[in-house]
Amino acid sequence: MRLHEYQAKALFARYGLPTPVGSVVATEDEAARLCARWRCPSCVVKAQIHAGARGKAGGVRVVPIAELPKTVRQWLGSRLATAQTGPGGQLVTRVLVEEPVAVASELYLACVVDRRLGKRMILAGTQGGVGIEEGSAPLQIPIDSLKGFSPYQGRALAKALHLSGRLVGAFGDFVAHLVDLTIATDALLVEINPLMVTTEGTLVAGDGKIEIDDNALWRQPELDAERDPQQSDQKDEQARALGLQYIALDGDIGCLVNGAGLAMATMDLIALAGGRPANFLDVGGGTTAQKVAEALALLVSDRRVKTVLVNIFGGIVRCDLIAEGLVLAANGFGRSLPIVVRLVGTRREEGQKILAESGLEVDVTDSLQDAAEKAVRRAGAIV
Repeated sequence: MRLHEYQAKALFARYGLPTPVGSVVATEDEAARLCARWRCPSCVVKAQIHAGARGKAGGVRVVPIAELPKTVRQWLGSRLATAQTGPGGQLVTRVLVEEPVAVASELYLACVVDRRLGKRMILAGTQGGVGIEEGSAPLQIPIDSLKGFSPYQGRALAKALHLSGRLVGAFGDFVAHLVDLTIATDALLVEINPLMVTTEGTLVAGDGKIEIDDNALWRQPELDAERDPQQSDQKDEQARALGLQYIALDGDIGCLVNGAGLAMATMDLIALAGGRPANFLDVGGGTTAQKVAEALALLVSDRRVKTVLVNIFGGIVRCDLIAEGLVLAANGFGRSLPIVVRLVGTRREEGQKILAESGLEVDVTDSLQDAAEKAVRRAGAIV
């Protein structure tokens, strides 16, 4: 789960990481009231969306304070497209307004989960801001899972970044607070780009990006409540509400599978057969007929889907119950859609009989390769 910049900076402040003075507004009236108490002749306005590269797309500007309400009015309700959003962009519903900061230099700082090493990693570089992608690779310091982050690591990193004087100790403390935040929030990523070194010799988080581990949200209810569903694909939100593991892709063959590994194998075989999966969807090893019906309805709501491949291994779940769920959902499609079904395992014969007697346009097979090839042929026959 991603947080907006203003939400990330609220967490930064809680953990002792300095940020620019600012406020978030959601209406033009709020912007006008903010103008009345603003202390500076200008302000930095930032469109709040779940994507980077906003500055290059015009989503970060410095404007005279008198123009703040006009800028906010223009942005709210619009869609900002950046290099990370695709051409459709993302909806702007809030704008962060901050006081300008006198910057001497910019750094890059992040704490991420390194899945290869199985531990968190500090990334830091001397080139922050919009040029980070073109700069040199950042320095990397692993964090010992048992010992945690040590102060000497922060000081050594500061010197490697060519910091000196009181900035060495300040940077070490800054990184320590960043690590504390990352661990406490179950974050997969906490990124500050740029980390600004001010002309007064202080460190300020100029931007903030936080991604929380979805699997840990059960113990982060306060953060889970900060979710912005308007920044997510609506099918992703529907799947989440139904307890389904779903990721939209760009193909035309809908996949409904129980088990993540089996789902990946199904997608691979579709690709090998010359097709393109429209999604990853794992209904779980202990799925029910109702959940299968809900998952199928979600798949066919995507108008790009030309056919559906259902691949169920009946271990805990019974194949006849799965067949009942398919019949239940398929009768309410509202459009004719071919379905290829592979049922293997508990009560397979009973499930196949239910499908055969349903009157639905269903191809039933015991072979996953055959199912993938049939789904590809079916999708190719539909224009």
